[in-house]
Amino acid sequence: MQHQPTGSRPIRGNRGGNGCIAWIVITNEVMPMLEFDQALAPPPAAAQRAGERPQTTRAEAEAAVRTLIRWAGDDPAREGLLATPARVVRAYEEWFAGYRQNPAGLLSRTFGEVAGYDEVVILRDIPLQSTCEHHMAAIRGVVHVAYQPRQRVVGISKLARLVEAFGRRLQIQERLTAEIADTLAQALQPRGVAVIVQASHECLSSRGVRLHDVSMQTRRLLGEFTQEPRRREILATLAG
Repeated sequence: MQHQPTGSRPIRGNRGGNGCIAWIVITNEVMPMLEFDQALAPPPAAAQRAGERPQTTRAEAEAAVRTLIRWAGDDPAREGLLATPARVVRAYEEWFAGYRQNPAGLLSRTFGEVAGYDEVVILRDIPLQSTCEHHMAAIRGVVHVAYQPRQRVVGISKLARLVEAFGRRLQIQERLTAEIADTLAQALQPRGVAVIVQASHECLSSRGVRLHDVSMQTRRLLGEFTQEPRRREILATLAG
């Protein structure tokens, strides 16, 4: 019997034969706005790999920004907005750099000389910067990642880069949580994986119901972490 956290609801379709369970929790906890480490350099103009989808040129992208400026009610030809389309395109290259990364490839190098270490590995408070795919509004928060290795471990910086690769895309938080956990499980084949994402959504605070100081929490547990007492132990550890 899986214990359902207070004030939560299970994500439909995320519990099946693979021994995983995920919960969504909405809280009123204030989340700090975190600045993300700008570790990725702007990509070359032709970064889109051939055969994936028709490539949009930089000129077309800048023209689209000018169209949106006109639709919003301003004049893209005035002095203060002349360079805005180019700036927006450069910003998109950073905000959506995850599309040019292979998340599983980030975990391809592992280490086996761990002197028999087989306890939990935890990396807490990984900054998250993402974008809601429904309104293209910012998602800001933190990610906690834990796994219990069988034989091999991965460099801790790769866990942060895994979060970055999936975060810097158009996302919903539920899918983001599952993608991080599933990729880690597939790459390392550990005994257990736990991922918790807690974030604030500007699509909730800056429009519509305009709720402030509200955060959303999603969880993904795999392997041994789905079973009691391990489930309770890992959630308590990550909560601390």
